[in-house]
Formats: sequence, structure tokens, C-alpha cells
Amino acid sequence: MAHPIVHIELSATNHAEAAKWYAELFGWQTQEMPETDYSTALPAEDQAGIGFNPISDQQPAGTVTPYIYCEDIRDTLAAIDQHGGEVLVTPMDIPGVGQVALFKDPTGNIMGLLQPTMEQ
Repeated sequence: MAHPIVHIELSATNHAEAAKWYAELFGWQTQEMPETDYSTALPAEDQAGIGFNPISDQQPAGTVTPYIYCEDIRDTLAAIDQHGGEVLVTPMDIPGVGQVALFKDPTGNIMGLLQPTMEQ
């Protein structure tokens, strides 16, 4: 099965203002999530969504983190480990979205995994 990029995170001083800038410039649909200090933008229905993280020591300005779709996040993390990658963040639940995790590839790139919640 294919493993497309399904989400991309960008760092932003003000996530709501960053989302608004893209919405005004490109007409993207946005959503602010103040309870999680996060905003999202959706360029188009069939494209990866974009999230805006607050800038921090772990997410300095200019940080871009792509998220790869996976059906089984734990199996994928085990395969990453077996292939010389490093698990940085073990699976965590994002309500209404699914589970996410972060890893570093052997060359130092930080990437994310997303296992979406399956609708009943």
C-alpha cells in the first residue's frame, strides 16, 4: 500500500495569524484549535492538510515536519527502528484525528506518522 504524505506542520510565532495569512492569500479553509494551541489549513480536499505549531526550542522557526500515512503505527515504528531510524515520540492520540508519532531517519530528518481514526 502507498504511504502518502497526509499532513505537513510548519512552525509559526502565532499559529492563528499564520493560518489566516494562507487563507487570505490562497483561499484555503482554516480551523483554529485554541485548546491545543494549534491551527490548520486545508488547501484542497484531495491534498495534505497543513498544521501550524508554535515556535519553541523543539520547533524553531523554519521547522517543517511531513506526516506519512500508515495503517499500523506501532508496526511502522518497529520497521523504522529495524532500518536504523530513531523513534522520537511514541504514538499519542489526537482526538478526532487518530494517532501520531515522530521519528528521525538515519540522515537526521524528522518525520511524522499518522494512523487516522477509522470511522465505524
